[in-house]
Amino acid sequence: MEKQIVIGLISLLILLTIATADKSPKAVEKWFKNLPYAKTKTTKFHFYFHEIFGGDNQTAPIIAQANNTTAQSPTFFGMLRMFDNPLTVGPDPNSKQVGRAQGIHGSPSLSELALFFDFNFVFTDGPYNGTTLSVMGRVAESQEYRELSIIGGSGIFRLAKGVATGKTYFSNDKLVIVEYNLIIIHY
Repeated sequence: MEKQIVIGLISLLILLTIATADKSPKAVEKWFKNLPYAKTKTTKFHFYFHEIFGGDNQTAPIIAQANNTTAQSPTFFGMLRMFDNPLTVGPDPNSKQVGRAQGIHGSPSLSELALFFDFNFVFTDGPYNGTTLSVMGRVAESQEYRELSIIGGSGIFRLAKGVATGKTYFSNDKLVIVEYNLIIIHY
């Protein structure tokens, strides 16, 4: 029994070292071979997403829209935005930045104000610096809490899965701040 525990701990240490250092094809293959010995972990995050879609410092410009449909649609159907939004520890835009949310969102509904998201949380500070979480899903603006699926990641979060729950903290015609709570299962 003690031998199995020692082997498991050594395998876990190897997995963590590989996930945070070498990302070559051979290292990834070795990581997968050791995966059966790895224990799952749960990590939680709390941060704020700041999207500026008006003014000079836009972080989410419109990159495409349907010719006549978008302009006449109360739901902005057909509009696409590419974004690179800061993630901060607090709701104040000047609070410490921990990463970026980078991706695309669009308006997929003719009947309700909703967004389809496909993006990455890119961590740029602390122990998760250089890792990512891949997020995808649909949110209806009418919901108080909006749930998105965490469908993968890189580095420490290789093969991650989980849930990102967002709630609008502040919104006006040029800025939206969303409070995010994430719960992630990873190796």
